[in-house]
Amino acid sequence: MKRAVVAAALLGLSASPLAAGGPGGHRSVSGAYVEARTAEVFTGGCIMNSEAETMGKQAVLAWKVDRGSFNGVSIDGLSVVAAVSGDRNLGMTEMGGEKPSVKSALFVDDRANAAQQLALVAMANELSNGIVGTIVQVTPAPIQFADRGSEIQVSAGQVSLEVNKHLTHDPSCGAQLWFHPLAAVEGATVGVADQHLFTGSSLGTKWSDPNKRSAFFGTFTY
Repeated sequence: MKRAVVAAALLGLSASPLAAGGPGGHRSVSGAYVEARTAEVFTGGCIMNSEAETMGKQAVLAWKVDRGSFNGVSIDGLSVVAAVSGDRNLGMTEMGGEKPSVKSALFVDDRANAAQQLALVAMANELSNGIVGTIVQVTPAPIQFADRGSEIQVSAGQVSLEVNKHLTHDPSCGAQLWFHPLAAVEGATVGVADQHLFTGSSLGTKWSDPNKRSAFFGTFTY
């Protein structure tokens, strides 16, 4: 019951000026970031032409804070994960189209207190440039964000993500980079999503989209 009350409070506050990174909030935070989409980001034009309108509407974004604070709240060592779903390809604006309408389900580190959980929601909204859109659910959950050298593994509630850091640059079909990361990232590198899974019901859609060159990873500082 206590967890449900906290989650409801976070959801109610997630659209507030504080959670949106409102004026006057103190921010100094750094850590690791990874994302994966339901469309390849490094591919040939033949594949992109087939995916651009019908795929790439969903993604998982994950942040692990090494150290720092957001809106004056220390969030050292904590993580937040967002599952997002749009009405069109999330990178549509990079292809000259209209910005998608997006809703999201957020999973905040269950080791965090209520103030820290709210700060994590605010950080995700700010660093994703608002791509988290309309937040329909915020759930405290055990989060694993592990960099194992050759791959990054993330699990949080109904999300499971495994990103292989080693991408084979297949030149077939004129392969090239079509998109940039959805969130602010330093040293962004393309990876392969060996596993990319969301099983929740809050977004009205579920997905499993493995074995695609659909991921980015890097670090963030804000």
